[in-house]
Order: sequence, then C-alpha cells, then structure tokens
Amino acid sequence: MQLDELYRRVIMDHYKSPHNHGKLADDAVSIDLNNPTCGDRISLQLKITDGRVEDARFTGEGCSISMASASMMTDAVKGKTLDEAIELAERFSNMMKGEPVEFEYEDLEALSGVSKFPARIKCATLAWNALRKASVQGGSSRS
Repeated sequence: MQLDELYRRVIMDHYKSPHNHGKLADDAVSIDLNNPTCGDRISLQLKITDGRVEDARFTGEGCSISMASASMMTDAVKGKTLDEAIELAERFSNMMKGEPVEFEYEDLEALSGVSKFPARIKCATLAWNALRKASVQGGSSRS
C-alpha cells in the first residue's frame, strides 16, 4: 500500500469514527469557531486541571479533513500542558506550510498532504485555531 493511500485511510477512519466526539461538563473551557468559506464549524471543549489538558472533546460538522483533524488534535493534546499543546499547534501549522514535521502521535502526519491544497488548509487548521483560543482562556503562559 502506498503512503498516500494509508494516509487517506487514517483520515477517513477519524472522519467516520471520530475520537473524543461529544461534550464535556459545564466547567470546561469552550470555544466555537467556524470557517465561513466552506461551512466547517467546531465546538471545542477542554478540561484543564493545573495547566494540563485533562480531557478534550469536540462537536461540529464539516468536511472529512476538518473533522479528522479535530479528532486527531483532541487525541494528541490529552495529557499535555497548555504550553505543550500550543507548541504542538505551532508544529502542525508548520506542517501545513509544507515543512517536514514529525509527531509523537503519528496520525497527525496523515494530514501532511493537505499543504498541497491551499484551499483545504483552513479545514485542517480549524480545530487547532480553536485550541489556541481555548488555551488563552485556560491560562497558557504564551500569548
């Protein structure tokens, strides 16, 4: 199997069976974002305890890339400090610019091909932009 086909399968698996889909309790940090150009929307919720992402969930609707990216992002940030989560978002952004990046959570690398399609980058980064906004609300030391 070629790498592109494997990556497509990973993306479709996350799209069809998203991880961490649903809502958290009312005390979670919550951010709603949408991408008006394509209609993708996400509601991201983070449970932050002592500066660490204890849990992450999302709801929303959109294309396979948008929803798969949200699924992968919520997997990747669980257990990380807010600063580590933001660093991960920065690395993801670099990957969307076409830079070679490796991740501890390898499913994220399946989205590397999106960088070749500028119109789809906003789809892939929607959840990550929500993460950045949520980290500000949740108390990240970065700004």
